[in-house]
Amino acid sequence: MKNFQNYTPEKYAGPAYQMVEEGIYRGKNPYWQPGFGHEYIYVTSLTFEMEPDCYGEEGGCPQDITQIPFEDILDNYSVYVTDFYDELNQASALTCYQEFGSSDIQDIRNLRSLTGKRFYAVPCGPDDADSDGSDYKIVMESL
Repeated sequence: MKNFQNYTPEKYAGPAYQMVEEGIYRGKNPYWQPGFGHEYIYVTSLTFEMEPDCYGEEGGCPQDITQIPFEDILDNYSVYVTDFYDELNQASALTCYQEFGSSDIQDIRNLRSLTGKRFYAVPCGPDDADSDGSDYKIVMESL
């Protein structure tokens, strides 16, 4: 995945969202239920491009974002998807649109550090498997 950029959807201009910092908004958690989780969370939206020639991203596109390395982004930054922007992704041949959320603003700040970077997986051999035992490692680099 490469070319991470900020995306500001029109919905952020509405009363349901309050800008906290540049690119970071506070809004109601779409998964919230009374007695479970946080009612309000911090969200940000990013665009990026899949790299179908990279390990784990084979066949990836805006309509079918691959688990590798996408799940690693979610895990590494302790965020989750709060909006898939289905219409935008269906209409796009290259650019993926996603909204991410967390109850901790620092998680969102950390995630936004991906802006202008590349985040991808590299396969490992049996002798150099990642410390968690996976068969790939994650690389992040500036473009």
